[in-house]
Amino acid sequence: MTKYIIQRVVVSIPVFFGITLIVYALFALSPGDPVVNIIGYSAFVEMAPEEVAKVREQFGLNDPWIVRYFRWVSAAVQGDLGYPYKGSMSVADQLAERFPPTLLLMGASLTLALLIGIPMGIIMALKPYSLLDYILTVIAFVNLSIPSFFVGLSFIYIFALKLDLLPTYGMQTIGESFSLLDRVRHLIMPATILGVFNAGVWARYTRTSMLDVLHADYVTTARAKGLPEWVVIIQHAFRNSLLPLITIVTISLPALLGGAVIIETIFQWPGMGMLGYRATTTLDYPILMGITLVSATMILVSNLLADILYAVVDPRIRYN
Repeated sequence: MTKYIIQRVVVSIPVFFGITLIVYALFALSPGDPVVNIIGYSAFVEMAPEEVAKVREQFGLNDPWIVRYFRWVSAAVQGDLGYPYKGSMSVADQLAERFPPTLLLMGASLTLALLIGIPMGIIMALKPYSLLDYILTVIAFVNLSIPSFFVGLSFIYIFALKLDLLPTYGMQTIGESFSLLDRVRHLIMPATILGVFNAGVWARYTRTSMLDVLHADYVTTARAKGLPEWVVIIQHAFRNSLLPLITIVTISLPALLGGAVIIETIFQWPGMGMLGYRATTTLDYPILMGITLVSATMILVSNLLADILYAVVDPRIRYN
């Protein structure tokens, strides 16, 4: 296993640099001029071309994008992600400040999705094509169909404006000291919306995976031995249906970061999603590349985690 992990890490290195190269090229070749956002549109219109050229030279924007990429990646491997076009805090410091709130939101939504989606899928598999199965299927598809921004605005309108039960934005009440209850109240709406959406996905995959193993010979043998039904379902059927679920859950981890962009922006949650949204509107490439670096790392780590969990769940899987 150790040798396999080392091999996967080595193979992931060129994949990692390939991801950053493609994303940097897309940013550099996309429409828009970062200089306009750096100095402001009115100043850009009034400035002479020579002055604009000096700004480009100052921020290294006059070089070809491939030269800028290698300059960025050579500094990034040394831990220097540079500075944003506006502001005095380095990109690395901003990511370090914004990552814990995003990690909290992702962890809460992931836990909620697992607690709702997996039991929901098991129930659907135990009662296939029944009225309960159809009802839960409709609920799952509704969760997948309604856009998260619409649900977020609806939650704000109902639970914040009308019922005055939950705060509308941020992760802490302004002017108050930190308290766990206050943090949970701010977390409920964004984590619920992000978690319930993924719960619908995992419920459908759990149902399909469970249906594949419920009629297997080893499940029939376990029942014939007189084992309690919950032991048959949990220890025999569910355990053997975990492999496809592990794939879905681990692949969904980076996707949670993408979903957090919309949710964090709606609820003004001070995480990486909101930082990325603001950097996109201002074409702040250093911040966008820093977020890309974190996202690429999460993708590669989640894939490696899936392979490791395969061997833990199924002892027949061995990596040489």
